[in-house]
Amino acid sequence: MAEKTRYSDEELQEFRELINKKLEKARHDYNLFRNAINQSDENDIQDTSPTFKVMEEGASVLSKEEAGRLAQRQAKFIQHLEAAMARIENKTYGVCRETGKLIPKERLRVVPHATLSIEAKVARGD
Repeated sequence: MAEKTRYSDEELQEFRELINKKLEKARHDYNLFRNAINQSDENDIQDTSPTFKVMEEGASVLSKEEAGRLAQRQAKFIQHLEAAMARIENKTYGVCRETGKLIPKERLRVVPHATLSIEAKVARGD
């Protein structure tokens, strides 16, 4: 039996749904960080909202510098997820860019934007 060279449309749909959920959460988190950066010193109800409280756990206030770093990181994560969606659309999703083999589903479920198999990452020394 020949080795599989791409995931089926049904399998790609599973990954599309997974990535869409991650994108939704990542965009929400990104907006929280952006709001923290833009947070004024006014004494309104925004700083007592449950979503802002989550960000305050373990620290009294999230500094703008920290929020900026987190927002940048989140923006990069969103870009990686959007690139993964593009690979789903052109049916190259899940193919290792170095070995040309399929990246195992287990890895893609954990790191859905992965473009390298563990084998390729180890060979590169990443």
